[in-house]
Amino acid sequence: MTQTILFDPLVPWPVIWLLAALSTAVLSLAVWKRLAGWPLRALAALVLIGALSGPVYQIEDRAPLNDIVLVLEDKTASQSLSDRREQTSTAVTALEAALAQRANTEVRRIPIDNVPAREGRSDNSGTLVMSALAEALANVPRGRVAGIIALSDGQIHDLAQTPALPAPLHLLLTGRPGDWDRRLIVKNAPSFAIIGEPVTLTLRIEDQGDAPPAGALAELAISIGGAEPQRFNLPVGVDFDLPLTLPHGGRNVIQFTVPTAEGELTDRNNAALVQINGVRDRLRVLLVSGEPHPGGRTWRNLLKSDSAVDLVHFTILRPPEKQDGVPVDELSLIAFPTRELFLEKINDFDLIIFDRYKRRGILPAIYLDNVADYVQRGGAVLVAAGPDFASADSIYRSPLSSILPASPSARVLERAYRPEITDLGQRHPVTADLTGTADWGRWLRQIEVDVPEGHVLMSGVDARPLLVLNRVEEGRVALLASDHAWLWSRGYEGGGPQLELLRRLAHWMMKEPQLEEDVLSAEATGQRMRIQRRSLDADVGEVTITTPDGSTATVALTQTAPGRWEGRFEGPEPGLYRLEEGEQSTVIGLGPAAPREFEQTIATGEVMTAAVAQTRGGVRALHDGIPSLRNIRAGRVAAGRGWIGLTPRDAYRTISVRQTPLLPAWLVLLMASAAIIAGWLREGRR
Repeated sequence: MTQTILFDPLVPWPVIWLLAALSTAVLSLAVWKRLAGWPLRALAALVLIGALSGPVYQIEDRAPLNDIVLVLEDKTASQSLSDRREQTSTAVTALEAALAQRANTEVRRIPIDNVPAREGRSDNSGTLVMSALAEALANVPRGRVAGIIALSDGQIHDLAQTPALPAPLHLLLTGRPGDWDRRLIVKNAPSFAIIGEPVTLTLRIEDQGDAPPAGALAELAISIGGAEPQRFNLPVGVDFDLPLTLPHGGRNVIQFTVPTAEGELTDRNNAALVQINGVRDRLRVLLVSGEPHPGGRTWRNLLKSDSAVDLVHFTILRPPEKQDGVPVDELSLIAFPTRELFLEKINDFDLIIFDRYKRRGILPAIYLDNVADYVQRGGAVLVAAGPDFASADSIYRSPLSSILPASPSARVLERAYRPEITDLGQRHPVTADLTGTADWGRWLRQIEVDVPEGHVLMSGVDARPLLVLNRVEEGRVALLASDHAWLWSRGYEGGGPQLELLRRLAHWMMKEPQLEEDVLSAEATGQRMRIQRRSLDADVGEVTITTPDGSTATVALTQTAPGRWEGRFEGPEPGLYRLEEGEQSTVIGLGPAAPREFEQTIATGEVMTAAVAQTRGGVRALHDGIPSLRNIRAGRVAAGRGWIGLTPRDAYRTISVRQTPLLPAWLVLLMASAAIIAGWLREGRR
């Protein structure tokens, strides 16, 4: 029970102070004039002003509330190193026992773990002690918090989220004085790099804590795409540059590994995965047009519309058989550097297109023979055939016949037809998912070809082969048995997907990964991978996955579209995973390249020093023993040798309140009237 006197004024306080000032002035005048009744008048004024201030006698019944001590228990991944979990568990048990002996004390344990994965996406935010503390303070009355005790290795990653603290904050530090760790750091790792051009990565092998003497060498293993690693001995504590050339387009997975050293805390930071997408700087295309025709502009517009394409267009405007009497030296034509292009710089091109080209003696057989060798070594040739392909001067009747996927029958079919995608074409990425064939405009000419090799993706008149793709050793060849694709670009009978078809065709020939017809790939989202399989076969088998620890798992694939299968797999740990299905294989990295929890593994109190000092708390190492608890007044030093302090809050809950006026109205009226009348009578007798 608590007894107090309160004031509940009947008028605002400024009015009361004004009346008090006026009363004081009048009484001062009365004293100066030596009026005999001034004491009685002063008593009357005091009674009236006291009544206006409303004095109340209050009796309050209170129930004391417990002090709250917040115990933050770090259970993140870095706490699994060495014996930190055991240190934390022992300290929490001892603190709970000590706090149980303290009167009116309530303990709130707050476990802090790494943020769980959401929808397969792993969280690399690290240890969020301050965020957990802010959330805990929002759920308890701040006036009851007597202290905050954090048990952690001190490596927190959200110091900027430190809230205003109502009580002393103490850090009980896990770890041992002799801890040390070695880690691999990869700097300057780009997301994209140009194929064929070196990209420089900066690597560093670094020792932390009480490490062995500097100057030691460590073995670094580098594996690209899951291949056999290359090993180098490099000094510790020194930055070194690694020039790297990507072997292919698309995703390139590079793994760097340093062997585990004796005595280090963990090997989780001894490996790093870097995934770099290989892109082409510029696509170099050589377009050879046998004669001017409407389709030639279609090819030129397609290739020139892409700023990443360097186009060299070789057009025969004046063939040898055309004699118009104009002297050669008067023609405004530039002699084309055929020897330089077809002999010296042919390997600089990514794609060569022959558009309605026929033998006229302009390109000698040795040049075309060089083109065939170019394809066998990994180049690409696309032939858009016109009537000349079926003639005696056909390009097929040249050294290129060894690489072309079909031979002409010498028939030119001048008949309207609607191009159609074959069953195989429905599964091939070049022609799959094109718009419906029922809406396509018709073409008016097709060159009949026999004995096609490779894959027939489109058919024309009476299901004859229209688009044939084939692989020749390391290179690729395509044959389009018509020169009327330009009708689609002109919107004839509604047109068709000419631009998309030719774009896909050109990119397939330049070996773009997304257009490979027989490939196994995977996309990573945190610890989850989405496995994709493309094949021209009717069915595929299960995918065998080899995890970073060497164990294997199988995943069955589900067909999602013709020629496409998909599956999903949740990786148990970060690292490099190898996928195999039949003859196809690939690798993928799951999880962050460098987990934030293991960037800094040595326990330290320096990170939280500012937050602890703000409340005059302390940092104490658990290996020195568990500190005792003391009560301190607010604002005083809250930690000393072997002890940490808590601030008693003396919080309470009000059960009931009773109030009684000290100056009831009748008493005020009686006292004021008596004093005024007495003063009047006294002054009247004088």
